[in-house]
Amino acid sequence: MKIAIIGAGNMGSAIARGLAQGNLVQPEDIIVSNPSEGKLQALQADIPGLEVTTSNVKAAGDADLVILAVKPWVLDKVLAELPLRDGLMVASVVAGRSINSILDYLSTVCPQGRVPDTIFFRIVPNTAAAIGQSMTLVSSLAANPRQRQLMLDLLAPLGPTMWVPEPQLAAATALASCGTAYVMQYIQAATQAGIELGLKAQDARRMVTQCVMGAAALLQDNPDAHPATEIEKVCTPGGYTIRGINELDHSGFTSAIIKAIKASV
Repeated sequence: MKIAIIGAGNMGSAIARGLAQGNLVQPEDIIVSNPSEGKLQALQADIPGLEVTTSNVKAAGDADLVILAVKPWVLDKVLAELPLRDGLMVASVVAGRSINSILDYLSTVCPQGRVPDTIFFRIVPNTAAAIGQSMTLVSSLAANPRQRQLMLDLLAPLGPTMWVPEPQLAAATALASCGTAYVMQYIQAATQAGIELGLKAQDARRMVTQCVMGAAALLQDNPDAHPATEIEKVCTPGGYTIRGINELDHSGFTSAIIKAIKASV
């Protein structure tokens, strides 16, 4: 299977590295295109056998799957020159562009308004894809079950993958992608509190990050676990933790998180 990745930015490079580390394709089956050669050279140095080019048309020419990992404001230009054909799979990592909006645009640039019989996907990784810990969301309007599973399997080296119907993708993105920033905001705030209380910055951050990882693992390792139950285990009567929990509630912590997620949709 030949895969072309258009764009060698942070996400395009992370996807290339993940695919190369998987078992479904070899580095020789992947080609990455980018306008500047610096990022391509760095990527090629990391992944021996990977092919690179500055031509999007060349990259997509023989590909079975084209992954679009470009900035939103250049997507239309890339789509206009993409050599579409029947049977080609195209996956967009571009934020904020639905499959229907892509198809609508293509109908204006394809001859006689006929868009080839191409299967379009949307992929939403998060920045943890660079270390194989992304929660990657995948959606499509027309993919069959085999094609769905293929896409999920291809992206598995980036971290856990999940199929999400496109109408739910915006909400899922707020949780799985934007949510990374909200967790980072908590880690930063808790670290600052630790520093104010006399801890060294690196020690405070290490404590907080491990605490976050441990809390997540408690839920991941036990499908029947619930955050409320885990909170109860920590909150002893008259103890310190319940005081902190109550202060979070008084300060509107839960409401702020809900509002932040909803504002991201």
